[in-house]
Amino acid sequence: MNYGFSYNFPALRGRQGNKDYFVVMCPLRLIPKIFLFDEEEIAPEHRAQRIINRTRIPEITNYIVENPNDYVFSSLTASIDGDIEFRPFSNDQSFEDLGQLHISLDSKFLINDGQHRRAAIEEAIKLSPELGNETISVVFYHDQGLKNSQQIFSDLNRHAVNTTSSIGILYDHRDKLALITKKLVLANDLLSRYTDKEKVNLSKNSPKILALNHIFNTNLRLLGKTKGDQMTEDEEQFLYEFWELLCNTISEWKLVLNKKLTPRDLRANYIVGHGVFIEAVGLVGKYLRENHQNDWKFYISKLAEIDYSRANTNDWLGRAFGANGRIQKTKDTVTLTANKLKEKLGLPLTDIELKIEDKYRLGV
Repeated sequence: MNYGFSYNFPALRGRQGNKDYFVVMCPLRLIPKIFLFDEEEIAPEHRAQRIINRTRIPEITNYIVENPNDYVFSSLTASIDGDIEFRPFSNDQSFEDLGQLHISLDSKFLINDGQHRRAAIEEAIKLSPELGNETISVVFYHDQGLKNSQQIFSDLNRHAVNTTSSIGILYDHRDKLALITKKLVLANDLLSRYTDKEKVNLSKNSPKILALNHIFNTNLRLLGKTKGDQMTEDEEQFLYEFWELLCNTISEWKLVLNKKLTPRDLRANYIVGHGVFIEAVGLVGKYLRENHQNDWKFYISKLAEIDYSRANTNDWLGRAFGANGRIQKTKDTVTLTANKLKEKLGLPLTDIELKIEDKYRLGV
């Protein structure tokens, strides 16, 4: 190999499955130049990932650009189709796996894991060129002809387990709404005791009432926002007042707080122990905040008069739960549950809500 015409990276050599692999630190500015978009430039039989979802790229790009001093990225994993040579810096046995990795310039680099990070890095550098000198670790596998790229992708993701959205909110110290949601949970007696901060779906035997992501999603609905949006002090104050009033309004929740009803019996017998209800209340709260600024508390307090029993099939069957008795939380069932709540409170439906209601009544 002509070392004057090659990529040269300081590298660590490792070994797995009787094959060498190499870990290098690659400047961010090189990432878009040497790594291919596999779905565009690689034959289908050698593509290593699903087609890139470009809607994810702006969010990742913004994360880098908005947090230039403390963003964190995990390693990219890539295959090399071309000639390579690893030259140790020393013949000493203690340092024989520390050296220089030489890769021929005509090699192809195919990302097995991290294509969305690669695309986001490219966009981030366009916005903030100074990021180009920073580095990301890349794990290289030598794969002549890219014959093993799909298997490498499969193996890397075989045992991957995504964290729950509740844990994501719990660990998020950047997003303003995530921070406020955690603060209001701690400040509220009922929520602090009966909010599960790790799970998304609570089991029938769970000692909790709601999951953290239920509260966060309800806050998004209350304010009509999406994750990452900025918030005002008035919006924050509204959330505190809303949750304080709601927790004092839902009598079944107060029974749990006073140890007169168990969370298990609450979930088994009432819809108020499920995310579909609380997110539906979020939709109602948003309508009240926009249309009843002076008397929204009056309407929220009237929620205490509604029968939330799952035996009340006239109101909740096909909305909060299906014919099999199972709670069902989808975009439409949240809206249908909110529609019934608004009907009970004497509030009109929006055009969109009316369309969903018509579909429900027609059995579509």
